[in-house]
Amino acid sequence: MKRHKVNGLNFGKKRKKLNIPLIKEVFTWAVEIAIVLAAAFVLVYFIGLRTSVVGQSMAKTLDAGDEILVNRFVYKVLDPKAGDIIVFLPNGNEKSHYYVKRVIAVPGDTVQIKDGVLYLNGKEYKEEIDCENMEEAGLAAEELTVGEDEYFVLGDNRNNSEDSRYSNIGNVKKEHIIGKAWFIISPFGKFGFM
Repeated sequence: MKRHKVNGLNFGKKRKKLNIPLIKEVFTWAVEIAIVLAAAFVLVYFIGLRTSVVGQSMAKTLDAGDEILVNRFVYKVLDPKAGDIIVFLPNGNEKSHYYVKRVIAVPGDTVQIKDGVLYLNGKEYKEEIDCENMEEAGLAAEELTVGEDEYFVLGDNRNNSEDSRYSNIGNVKKEHIIGKAWFIISPFGKFGFM
């Protein structure tokens, strides 16, 4: 009597053993890839925002078209301080380009511009950079006090800058600050930390 080969279920077949070392290897690679992707996301999100400088308001420090990296993390744990170069959206306007300016006064400081000279808390402000006298005092012609969570900012090119002296910018609220400009990536001649 001949047995016919039956297609379908066959309970007599041996089960293949799982290759445990291969599964461990695949799992290890998957975890390592996930860690690298998470680290890359954190680096790009917090300190890898790239933007271009628009206009000559920050010349000699930064020129139009310079590409910079912005640290978005630092101001989540610290407050901006005088001398920092910040990147912000004027009045939080998300349709505007990023503005790049230098912080001059922090909350509680008083600012006034008289005869082209900047006074901070009643004393002549000693510039970290070489700046010319300001032709236009704008809002700072009268002494102003910087409010809580606000910052008074100026461009380094004082006579060619739209900054806190003008009502369309005014004092910059902390919530509108994107981050701190920290690294120049282009042009190559300026490549490096600011």
